[in-house]
Amino acid sequence: MVRGGRVLLDAASKPAGGAAFGEVIIASVIALGLTAILLGLVWLHRSGRSQILTTAGTRLGKATGVPPWVALPTVLTTASLLCALFGMLWDISLHIDVGRDPGPLANPAHYFILFGLFGVFAGGIFACAMPLGEKPGPAAVRFIKGWDVPVGGLLLTGAGFYALLGFPLDDVWHRLFGQDVTLWGPTHLMLITGAGLSIIGLLILEQEGHGGLSSDDGDRKVGQLTRFVRQASAMGGLLLGLSVFQGEYDFDVEQFRLVLSPFMIAGAAGLALVAARLFIGRGGALAATAFFLVIRGVIALLVGPVLGQVTPTFPLYLGSAILVEILALSVPLLRRPLAFGAVSGVLIGTVGFATEYAWSHVRATLPWGTDILVEGVLMAVVGGVAGGLLGGLLAAGLRRRLPSRAVARTVVVGCVVALAACVTNGLIATVPKLQATFGIENATDNPRTANITVQLDPANALDDPSWVQITSWQGQGLVVDPLEKTGEGRYRTTQPIPIHDDWKALLRVHDGRMLSAVPIYLPKDSAIPADEIKATDGMTRKAIPEIKILQRELTKSGGGLWLLANLVVLACTLALIAAISWGVARYAQRAAARDPFARPSPPTPDDAERRAPSGLGSR
Repeated sequence: MVRGGRVLLDAASKPAGGAAFGEVIIASVIALGLTAILLGLVWLHRSGRSQILTTAGTRLGKATGVPPWVALPTVLTTASLLCALFGMLWDISLHIDVGRDPGPLANPAHYFILFGLFGVFAGGIFACAMPLGEKPGPAAVRFIKGWDVPVGGLLLTGAGFYALLGFPLDDVWHRLFGQDVTLWGPTHLMLITGAGLSIIGLLILEQEGHGGLSSDDGDRKVGQLTRFVRQASAMGGLLLGLSVFQGEYDFDVEQFRLVLSPFMIAGAAGLALVAARLFIGRGGALAATAFFLVIRGVIALLVGPVLGQVTPTFPLYLGSAILVEILALSVPLLRRPLAFGAVSGVLIGTVGFATEYAWSHVRATLPWGTDILVEGVLMAVVGGVAGGLLGGLLAAGLRRRLPSRAVARTVVVGCVVALAACVTNGLIATVPKLQATFGIENATDNPRTANITVQLDPANALDDPSWVQITSWQGQGLVVDPLEKTGEGRYRTTQPIPIHDDWKALLRVHDGRMLSAVPIYLPKDSAIPADEIKATDGMTRKAIPEIKILQRELTKSGGGLWLLANLVVLACTLALIAAISWGVARYAQRAAARDPFARPSPPTPDDAERRAPSGLGSR
């Protein structure tokens, strides 16, 4: 099979800024066409001129027992999210292999992302538009007179729109600031965050489809196989979405400190697995993990062996899932979701950390080392506890047992602040006063590959490094070579390193907060523009921030525009989180009065006139 990367390399040029004007026009026409079809279907349905949506939804709903306005959006959104996830991982692999795109429409992975995100948005629109002459669930919101929309549909629409908006804004971002070749670019985070959090809208939508009522509760749900599988898939989908943030670590091209990896894994496990166990019942965490492993395994096979790109790896999560299940069976915390989430988070951040530590030595070229044991565990515990608390709140909301508003708001704000503090800590890195002298011996002359020795100065600059390695990438492949230590401050490669044509080769050093790189070979790039940096035997170069090499195409912003743009994206993301929190609370509060299993909590001095469903008291 022809590699996708080779198709891209055949293009005449790779612009370092935004897309060509012609491609912008084509993309706009495609977007307008899809929007016209979507709005046309909505108009035909609302006006009674067509039964297409109702017929499709009814047929899909027969198997699941939910109304058409739940069945069709759920199936459409699920398929769309899987499509977008495949496109995202393929896109990352393509960029690692060949670097920049000749244009957004020249990258085949972009079509999967674009159509997938549009499908998520369309699922939300259908969920809001399809109910006719009825109040869709106890938490429905009045849109206009005679038209009520489910709150899950609103959340799904908002998350889908936020994710979809990141696609055109990504081109604007590149025009302003150049190519930020990292998954953690602000507009990339919009795509990931919106798509991942849309799952919560789906979960609420299904609950609304049952009128806020269910004939079962907690562990009793496990007996209903169809619903168990459906809910496990949704929670597994949430785990999939949260795990995309770790993408660069899954490809061994991490551009940030290694301690962020266990932190993100623990946070995702805490939120998704705690929510799965509390909401679904026995086996929920394990079933969600199984769904995650199957989907990521299939995508890894498609991207790697089938399409011939760099194969993505993934966290295991199995150890954390077993811990959550054992805890639920061992101690009487299941009816106290916040306590259960906090204790689960501690276990995930410690014992779960150990299982992922061992797994990293199986799956990764750059596994976790002893350098991150102390800080990594501390970060993982904070991530696990914060994720566990949020997962406990989510499950309590879905089961209509939220604690009081004051408690819920305090937990959400506190967890967001704790997560933000850990991310900030993980991003803080230093560049040492370090230089490296390279010995380069050609292994092949055409194309040029070389065996390389490295002598650091000062020789004792490193203590217990996470890695001393050479990465060569974006030349139609990826080579990550952890160097062999041969003396104090002296290292050598274990395989020939490509240093020709479009390859970019650099020495990377990470020790504690030290995160730096030394360029070995960089090609001429007239689009930036940048001159060639040649690899010569005996050369000595100073360590510089990695971002200057890994994100060579990134340009400097003027007048604080870059900071302002980042703050706008941050504000929009916080607004989306607030909207989802509102939606979960609205559903829980409105449905609680109709839930035979919900038990109101005693009034508090600050809440004397209102009784809220409690997830903190024992039954």
